[in-house]
Formats: sequence, structure tokens, C-alpha cells
Amino acid sequence: PDFDASADAETLYNAMKGIGSDKEAILDLVTSRSNAQRQEIIAAYKCSFGKDLIEDLKYELTGKFERLIVSLMRSRAYHDAKEIHDAIKGAGTNERCLIEVLASRNNTQIHEMVAAYKDGKLFCHFKKADDVLGTRDESGVVDADLVEQDAQDLYAAGEEQWGTDEAKFIMILGNRSVTHLHMVFDAYEKIAEMTIEDSIKNELSGDFERLMLAVVQCIRSVPMFFAKRLYKSMKGLGTADNTLIRIMISRSEIDMLDIRECFRLRYEKSLYNMIKDDTSGDYKRTLLNLCGGDDDLAGEFFPEAAQIAYKMWELSAMTKVQLRPSVRPTPDFDPAADAQALRKAMKGFGTDEDAIIDIVAHRSNAQRQEIRQAFKSLLGRDLMKDLKSELSKNLERLIIGLMLTPAEFNAKMMRKAMEGAGTDEHALIEILVTRSNEEIQAMNAAYQDAYKKTLEEAIQSDTSGHFCRILVSLVQGAREEGPADVERANADAQELADACNAESDDMEMKFMSILCTRSFPHLRKVFQEFVRCTNKDIEQIIKKEMSGDVKNAFYAIVRSVKNQPSYFADRLYKAMKGLGTDDRALIRIMVSRSEVDLFNIRKEFKETHDESLHEFIQGDTSGDYRKTLLILCGGED
Repeated sequence: PDFDASADAETLYNAMKGIGSDKEAILDLVTSRSNAQRQEIIAAYKCSFGKDLIEDLKYELTGKFERLIVSLMRSRAYHDAKEIHDAIKGAGTNERCLIEVLASRNNTQIHEMVAAYKDGKLFCHFKKADDVLGTRDESGVVDADLVEQDAQDLYAAGEEQWGTDEAKFIMILGNRSVTHLHMVFDAYEKIAEMTIEDSIKNELSGDFERLMLAVVQCIRSVPMFFAKRLYKSMKGLGTADNTLIRIMISRSEIDMLDIRECFRLRYEKSLYNMIKDDTSGDYKRTLLNLCGGDDDLAGEFFPEAAQIAYKMWELSAMTKVQLRPSVRPTPDFDPAADAQALRKAMKGFGTDEDAIIDIVAHRSNAQRQEIRQAFKSLLGRDLMKDLKSELSKNLERLIIGLMLTPAEFNAKMMRKAMEGAGTDEHALIEILVTRSNEEIQAMNAAYQDAYKKTLEEAIQSDTSGHFCRILVSLVQGAREEGPADVERANADAQELADACNAESDDMEMKFMSILCTRSFPHLRKVFQEFVRCTNKDIEQIIKKEMSGDVKNAFYAIVRSVKNQPSYFADRLYKAMKGLGTDDRALIRIMVSRSEVDLFNIRKEFKETHDESLHEFIQGDTSGDYRKTLLILCGGED
């Protein structure tokens, strides 16, 4: 309010006059004016002092702070055009920047950006998509008959045929109104029994897959799309400053408050605090001004975030994910020939590790069991003992893990998690939360057979309190099965909501009685109704109100209910990020999921971390151990 372009121009001139510059005065003024006001200041500066304000700022400031302030002074269209130009100039192309900008802008913003660019090469890297950029129907009108047709066309273009009709995806996702597409996505899920996102991950690849996913995410929720991009720009070692600057500038006058809410909902921390921890100096101060406030101080009520959480649970409830393994049975299988080849690889001086890896990693578990039997009957030897004597370290642990039956392997992993001085609580949680009733019962039998005591007894002697009770409940392998009961889901949600106001012990017992016993489809509905009752997401409540292993166990259940491949992708990321590798976790997940859903896990890993699981394994392991893991991984995304 009370804006005076000439007075502001003079303030900036004085801040840069003489030796040194008053950076605080510059950042305080620039970050408290709108972009339209900054354009007036540039004009007033030229009139009053005959100088180019942007050139003066470039001269006076340095580094990331200079880049941020100068970018704020440019018009929005020019800023977008420059980002596109920088993304495609030079040797490499920054496809992620192109995708982010082009997928998230409306028609007007794209047309203004094209005019600012004044160069026909702008969209050369996305030739297939350039015909529909800036042509989306923005009327909000929905044609009910066309909704069904579009959903059917998308299904026919992808899931229903070999190969993918990419032009159909571009035409529908690029042209239809946002309101219309929301209904198309709902209709698509009923036809395909999976989300449009899962179909895109299954059918497309590379930059085109990323572009279509970004378009869908922006249609679902532009603020959530940017919340994810901001998180990725700051997580881990180093900061993607270009991305951080671009988003903070481009969204600060549009939907930054919504982005902040989505950020808090998804990552359990405020955007403000993440910027504070990840940046420094005047650069940090400027970004924090653009952010506009700390949501950790603002209380719990987030209406926009609650609506998105409700929709996310609704999506989860409607979705039937097609689980895809990365290891399949080998055709023309001959267990006797494999047994002879393994014996040859281990006989005499030295061991042919390559031959062992090629056989074991390319067979299904059922085929490996046949090889074990053939080895015993043909050669009178125990294959497992021979492998243990010939191999060592992580390679031995991985190959032996692959040769065990799933029940034997799960029992052994539970034993390893509890033996010795410390307990690996995360491993206990991961196994018991993600295995089916049938798998848990088979594991119980294998554990008793191998270690002459029940798994329940082992858990009770190694853990205590509510955490012990949760594990004992899960190890019964008696979780309900079947679809959601809507009436009962409403009652369960209300019970959980009431329990949030109870004493800590009563709250945890009530959560246990529902989270450890109901079927996953039923829990999806419960968690959706919980948002409606409380305006809070169940994940937020668990993180805020609980602690330690109890919190970790309930959180793992919720994450698995929502999206189990995503939960495993997160576990794999944690096993390899930073210094050192949690090889036991890496082996456990790669072995146990390779014939179940490792392909899905790979896709979630890539989407969440912007790097493929294959690349992560390659950078974090070595030798024959790495070679075996990469075969199990099944490919580069």
C-alpha cells in the first residue's frame, strides 16, 4: 500500500551509492513489492538517474543473492523465458526445468512467455507436445459424454494395447479443462482399476513419462506439485538453487500459502524451516521473506491441505495397483543342468562367481528350490553349505538369501534383527507390517523349525511396552481381509479422532486395536474419514503425538496402507543415502520384493528422488555384490 515508485528508486540508488552496498535495504524493499510495482521502480530509476537498475544490481551484488534479487526484478514472462533459455542453451538440456515450467503455467502465462522469448526454438526439445502448449480449455465446462470417451481413449492408448499411443495422451492431457480432467481421471480408475499416474509409469518412459506425470500432478494440485519440487531441491546433500529460486519467485504472488500447506502436509515440516536449515546469509533472508511465514508457528488448521489429504486417501481407496516384479521364472528351465553348472563353478581351486550369480539371480524362488533338491539328489551335497564355504561377505548373504524360501528368509531376517546386543526395530516393523497373513504364518512355522522357539516368544523377550504389544498383534497373522465397510469405517475414524484427546497410553492402545487388525482397504477408508472428522491427516497426528518405535510402527502401517511400493522406495533410499550403506536392509528388500513389486518400487523411487534405484545401487555398492543387486533391480529407469 502507499506505493511510491520514485521514492523506492531513490532508496535503491542510495543503497548502492559509494563504496559497498546496503544489502538489507535492497532485500527488504524488493521482497515487499509486487512484480508489477518492481517494473514501475525500474522505469522510475531510469527516469530519475538515467541508469539501468538491473545492471546496477548485478554490479553491486554477487552469487546466489544477486541471482535471486535480479530475477525478482524481471517481469514474470521474461523470467520464465530466461529459465527456458538457460535450460536449453549449451551442451546439456535441463529437462526437469522445462517440464516444471511448461506443465504448470496457464495459457496466458505460456503465450506471454513465448512473446518474451522471441525465438522459434523454444519448444524444440518437446516437439510432440509443442502443438498443445497454451491451448488448454479454460472454460471449466464439462461434457459428461466426453468424460467417458476420454477415459476409454486413454485406456485404449496405453494399458489395452502393446506400445503406447503417445499422441492421444498429449491431445487429451494437454487440451481438456482441469475440471474435465479430474472427472476423466476418476472414470479412468474405474475402467483400468489403477490411477492414471500408475498407467503412465507403466506405459511411458524417460522425459516424456516425467512430462506427462507433471501435467497430471498439476491437474490434481499445482501447489502439491510445487511442494514436491521444492522439497527435492533441498533434500540431501547440496541445494538445487536454480530450482529453489525459480519456484520461490514464480509462485510468491500466486499460491505460496497453498504450497506451504501442502509442503507441511506431505513432509511434516514447514517450508520456512527447511529453507532456514538449507541456506544462509542475505540469500536466506530474501527467500524467507518470499516464503512469508513459518507454518510450524501457525498452528494445525490447514483447510487446503486437509482437502488434498482427503482426496489423496480417496485416490488410494479407489486404486488397484498392478504389482509388477523385476525377476520372473526363466523359460526352458532345467534344474539338473543348473545344479551341475553350480557344482562346476565351485569345484577345484577358486570360484566362478559370475556363473553362480547368472544362475541364481535369473531364476525365480520356486526354480531355486528345485535346484536345491536337484543338487542334493544328483550330487549328494548341500548346496547352501557349498555356497557358504565358497562365497563371502555381502555377496554370500545376498546369494544365500535368494536361495532360501521366502518363509525361511523372513524368519532369518527376524532373527538377525533381534540377535546380539542391539535390536533393529525398523527391520521388525518393515517385515511384520508388509507381509500378508499367509506369509506371516509361514514365517512363524519356519522360525519355530529353525530356532526351536516361537517368534512371539522371541519378540516378547527382545522388546517391551506398547511396541512389543504392536509386534505381537501383527505376528499373529490375523489381520482382517476384504473391502472397506463404510459404516464401520466412519465409527473407526471417530474412535481414532476421540482417542487423540485421550491420555498417551489410551491413545496408543486405541490406535493399535484398529491399525493392527483392520484390512488395508478398510483402513484407507478410515483414514479418509479421519481427515473429514479432524481436518488433519493421520500421518501428521502420528508424527506429532507419538514417539519412538510406537510412532515408527504406526507410521509404517499408514504408509503401507497408502502406497506400499512408495514405503519400500523410501526404505531403500534411507538404506543407501549418506555415508555407509545399511546392507542388511538393502538385501532384505531386494530379495523379498524382486518377485512381488520391485518394478513398482523402482518407479516410486525415481519419482520421489529424481534418481533411479539402478543409479543409486551402482553408486553405493561394488563388485559381484553390485552386479547381483543390479540384476535383481531389473533395469535402469
